[in-house]
Amino acid sequence: VTGEVAGYAGEVEQKLSRAGIRVEVDGRDEKIGYKIREAELQKVPYMLIVGQREADEGKVSVRAHTRGDQGVRGLDEFLQELVDEAAERQ
Repeated sequence: VTGEVAGYAGEVEQKLSRAGIRVEVDGRDEKIGYKIREAELQKVPYMLIVGQREADEGKVSVRAHTRGDQGVRGLDEFLQELVDEAAERQ
């Protein structure tokens, strides 16, 4: 992971944490497919994948547990979707 991408992943982590979302960055030097499989096995509800393109555009690639790839979205847009989903569950 390059410094710029790691820095953006940290920004994403901080923003989600401040909004009360539990988040963990997986910065291990493993292939992305391996990390996705592991997260699926752990039943992680959402995976946000960030690479150079997402860092440049201020976006995140979203994967949902059992539903797969949900496309690329702006971070603020995805955060609002999470907040709305959490409000519906209460």
